[in-house]
Amino acid sequence: MITTVPDHATEDRSAERRSRGIALARAARRGDTLAMSDLLDHLIPYVTSICGPIALDARQDAVQETLVVVFRALRTLDEPEALYGWVRAIAAREAVRIARRAARETPTEWAEPPAPGDPQLAADIDDVLARLSPEHRAVLVLRDVEGLDEQTAADLLGVPEGTVKSRLHRARAGFRRMWTA
Repeated sequence: MITTVPDHATEDRSAERRSRGIALARAARRGDTLAMSDLLDHLIPYVTSICGPIALDARQDAVQETLVVVFRALRTLDEPEALYGWVRAIAAREAVRIARRAARETPTEWAEPPAPGDPQLAADIDDVLARLSPEHRAVLVLRDVEGLDEQTAADLLGVPEGTVKSRLHRARAGFRRMWTA
């Protein structure tokens, strides 16, 4: 039996990054413009990890729009300790909004699906994700990547929990169907 030992150094770095983000948020809320700039720079990797799988090719726009919303609304954040959950909610909403806009502006071209056994099939998750709607990508990211429960994902997306459950079911089924095609 193989057991894994937690990487305490990674956990420590993660906790340090989180503490730094919270400290920067506190200072920025007090009007420290340098702290605001540092906070936005600090949040870019986190926001990108959320927006990227949802907005796909429009990820840069989604990240930028998320950071603009964070910049404008930071003073409304009552508890700086909730920074990352608050930013995650903004990032998910903005990524879905930007992905919808991008889908309206640019029709998706359906590539010829690879034949079963083609090595490219295993290598192209982005192509399969691109075929899903932004709403389906969002629930997949929030549930399967971020590990959130249905209620939390529903709150972040502003939809009922049942909607998240049905979208998740359809998204997983669609992903499986396209992946194995």
